Amino acid sequence: MKVDTLWTNARLATMAPEAASDEAPSLVAAKDGRIVWAGRTAEAPAITAARTIDCEGRWITPGLIDCHTHLVYAGNRAAEFELRLKGASYEEIARAGGGIVSTMTQTRAASEEALVETALPRLDALIGEGVTTVEIKSGYGLDLASEAKMLRAARALGRRRAVRISTTFLGAHAVPPEFAGRADDYIVRVCDEMLPAIASEGLADAVDAFCEGIGFSAAQTERVFAAAALHGLPVKLHAEQLSNLHGAALAARYGALSADHLEYLDEDGIAAMAAAGTVATLLPGAYYFTRETKLPPIEALRAAGVPIALATDSNPGTSPMTSLLLVMNMAATLFRMTVDECLAGVTRNAALALGLGGEIGTVEAGKACDLAIWNIESPAELVYRIGFNPLHARVVGGIQTIISTRISNRSG
Repeated sequence: MKVDTLWTNARLATMAPEAASDEAPSLVAAKDGRIVWAGRTAEAPAITAARTIDCEGRWITPGLIDCHTHLVYAGNRAAEFELRLKGASYEEIARAGGGIVSTMTQTRAASEEALVETALPRLDALIGEGVTTVEIKSGYGLDLASEAKMLRAARALGRRRAVRISTTFLGAHAVPPEFAGRADDYIVRVCDEMLPAIASEGLADAVDAFCEGIGFSAAQTERVFAAAALHGLPVKLHAEQLSNLHGAALAARYGALSADHLEYLDEDGIAAMAAAGTVATLLPGAYYFTRETKLPPIEALRAAGVPIALATDSNPGTSPMTSLLLVMNMAATLFRMTVDECLAGVTRNAALALGLGGEIGTVEAGKACDLAIWNIESPAELVYRIGFNPLHARVVGGIQTIISTRISNRSG
């Protein structure tokens, strides 16, 4: 077998279903940007490589996937953070004109290039921790020109950095001021004008909505889903974050890729998600930052076999974080998820949440060669440590970039 690149002398966590992390010397072979073989060195076929990279005992995992972000926006909401510290709730701030609408004002005023430039440091922070795929939502423009501008900026980020970008149209994120008191009219605008234009320009890979008391009702959300279906776009949903509007069950009826947040998810919603194969994307950063006290129903999701993904929810108001490693630690400490669940949540299940399970998320033959190579002694370190980044190198489409120059794989 002739390949382009061969990574040898590695330890391998493929994250394939039912596959355990393997301490035995292993290798990964790639050709034309795709994995052609991965497994124990002793079991490998004869391979001739144009380039061989000695991993010196380091661990290889799939490249990490951040499957829910709002990475493109202008400004920040530090002042609102101070208000919350003084006792104001997220809902109170939003109803007083803050929250999403505050970021909307600044985002509308920013140029596309300015949005790219301000998002790059956030993206670089994720890349620096082994992230190779990032989902980016719109939702801070709330008119056609600004929503399209955000999505074009998100696409541009993928040209500026070696990273896979998945874009999501979130026009139904909040009611803009010009439609105050007329949420139904705004949904008509989203469905009849904004979504068709976004789809025709090929700017979105999926469609999302915020189904919540301070967002949109289940009926309004369903209109968005129906419009997305007309344009052949899969759907996702912000659901059951602050209350239970049965959004997750609605999303499942439309075959949603994921329902996200889910603190107030009930048994009917879980059953619907399990039947539809809809991924539960949990966002511990938002849970932590808003000081939520109601835990997502982790045990019930486990029992129903619903895949659980994890993401940063990187956004200026409720989760201004850019560390997927920290997300895993939070999921373990706050949600009591296991190490294996956390790792699957930012690899295999995160890929499913983007509809990319056949392309990325595991280290298996046929998948894109997107890898993270770590200076660790066991994968548990990726979840256990706080504020520590053991990334050695990342690989996107078979092309490796060294992050660190450390020789030893020992991390202390």
